Amino acid sequence: LELSTCPDAPDMDNIASVTEGCECADIITSQITRELMAEFARNGIRYITTRTIGYDHVDLEAAREFGIHVGNAPYGPNGVADYTVMLILMSIRKMKRILERTNIQDYTLEGIQGRELKDLTVGVIGTGRIGRTVISNLSGFGCRILAYDLYENEEVKRYGQYVSLEELWKEADVITMHTPLTEENFHLVNEKTLSQMKDGVIVNTARGALIDSEALIAGIENGKIGAAALDVVENEFGLYYYDHKSDVLSNRELAILRGFPNVTVSHHMAFYTDNYT
Repeated sequence: LELSTCPDAPDMDNIASVTEGCECADIITSQITRELMAEFARNGIRYITTRTIGYDHVDLEAAREFGIHVGNAPYGPNGVADYTVMLILMSIRKMKRILERTNIQDYTLEGIQGRELKDLTVGVIGTGRIGRTVISNLSGFGCRILAYDLYENEEVKRYGQYVSLEELWKEADVITMHTPLTEENFHLVNEKTLSQMKDGVIVNTARGALIDSEALIAGIENGKIGAAALDVVENEFGLYYYDHKSDVLSNRELAILRGFPNVTVSHHMAFYTDNYT
């Protein structure tokens, strides 16, 4: 086995030098467009593997056209599920504000009174392996659990209740996203669905484009969203996993979201534990 490595995401300039003599390309969240797929094929690549569960960043239609097989990495669900519960607790206990205050030795209590999970209803969208593990973890907190998925799972029914999306929007104090990104659920959370929700918390450790960033920002500004915790955001390609501390962010929505005192943002790393590999 021979390895050819590149510290940068694949692009039209580096593909030829990196893939020379290779049959397989291994990526993480790099966006593989039709143009890049054609170049991979031209350079002899027959397999692309992504070190992620999701594969919405890969143009599968182009892959089929060029005869390139695509595989993903079905790592264990516990890392993301644990991280999700952590973000829920951080959000309802206003942990970002608490940490910012203690950093400047402000030990006042005004404005940081939290809520207890046992008193809340949590809505889980997507009950695949990660969603089911989140539900199992949440069951120990005594909260009411609602779930939505196109395909119901009997294990989920031990701890919670399947409902329609409309009922979940209406009843949940906390909504957490665990569904793949598809054409059908692009911007699942948008201006219309936000208007149907209770004032509450949104957590997303799945895919950024499940949430319309502009609608989310408006919801935070008008108080509809009491808190948000985002491990993923729209248009994160080219930003995450790189050092941009001296750069002006090209993602305006991300820059705005990071500035809110009730929004926690991390850089697509919920999966990243010592069990990831």
